[in-house]
Order: sequence, then C-alpha cells, then structure tokens
Amino acid sequence: MKAKSAIAFLFLSLIMGLPVRRGGQAVTSSSENVPEAMPKDLEVRLALSALPPYLRSEATVYVLDPAKGYAAQQKGTNDFTCFVERTDWVRADFRNDLFIPECFDAEGTRTIVPVSFDVARLRGEGKLTPEQLKEEISRRFKDGTYRSPARPGISYMLSPVQRLYGGPSSKAVRFVNMPHYMFYAPNLTSKELGGGQSWASTLIWSTPGLTRI
Repeated sequence: MKAKSAIAFLFLSLIMGLPVRRGGQAVTSSSENVPEAMPKDLEVRLALSALPPYLRSEATVYVLDPAKGYAAQQKGTNDFTCFVERTDWVRADFRNDLFIPECFDAEGTRTIVPVSFDVARLRGEGKLTPEQLKEEISRRFKDGTYRSPARPGISYMLSPVQRLYGGPSSKAVRFVNMPHYMFYAPNLTSKELGGGQSWASTLIWSTPGLTRI
C-alpha cells in the first residue's frame, strides 16, 4: 500500500469515525529510505489518540520531519510523550507505511523514546542501510549508550487505528483496530514472565534490556 493511501485511510478513520476491521490483509514489503511526512495536524491528533482523553491536553507531542527526525510540536506538563513511530529498527526494514501512535510515561520518555528518536534521525540521514541501523542501535545498547528503564512502566497505544507489524518476528503489516496498553518490564525475559512463541496468544516479547507485555 502506498503511503499516501495509508495516510488518507488514517485521516478518514480518525476524522469520520470509519471502522477498521481487525487484522486486515497483510502486506509484506514496502521498503523506502525516508518515510513520507504526515500532515502535522493529523499527526498530532493521531499521536494523542494513543492516550486516554483526560491526559491529552497536557501531553508533549512530537512530529516527524523525515529528513531530520522528531521535533516537539506541543509542549506538555504531565510527563507523557506522544508520537507516531514510523520505523521499527528490530526488523531491519525501512517501510513507508508504518503508523504506530504511542505515548510513554516519564520513565519511558527518559529511556525508551530516545531510541526511537535516534532511529528516525539516523534513517533520515540516509547513511545507513536497515541492517546497519539495526547493528548501530544494538551496539549502543551493548555499550551503555542506551539504558533499560529503572522501573516498570506503561506505554499507551489506545488509538482506534494503527498500521503495524503482525508480531515480533513478522515483516507483514496491517491496519488494526486494537486499542491496548503496553507495560514494559526492565531486565526481565519473556521466559521469566511465562511468555511463549506466539505473539497472538501471549503478547510478550523482548528487545535488548526490555520485555514488553
């Protein structure tokens, strides 16, 4: 699916309240070096839709300049940071059709958000392949540039529409209507939490130093 079509679908879903069927047809490959910019008003609205309504007016919101990275569009006071993630470095794949609105609490803002922002900036510079970007982010986790959160916390993903991967190891993406909460648990493994192999059945998976539930 082309990025403009995906943006148009998001716009219609949010503005007109169109239903999104859970688990649409998967698309397996749409690599682009730099994601296409979203209209700022739509991006802010989509980002904030990840939060419960009572938290939105005082949240900080970042929007993406594809060539430079994220910049603050709305300064908040409640320690929640919202943005629409457009690149998932773990897959080593540059897509132009990911739209993942999420909002992190204060600890996630301090430790997890900078990783996503560095990924966006490095991709925008255009000097690294997807594989090289994954290697660079992994190196930074190993050398202590990035640190795990000091405590458990929450990432809100309550948006009525998202376009994201179908699971931890999947490279297929789809539109979903799946508002949910993500809890992160530093320095715990999926095994320690009883996670299995199926994303759909366990909703537990790990990135370096971090397990998400």
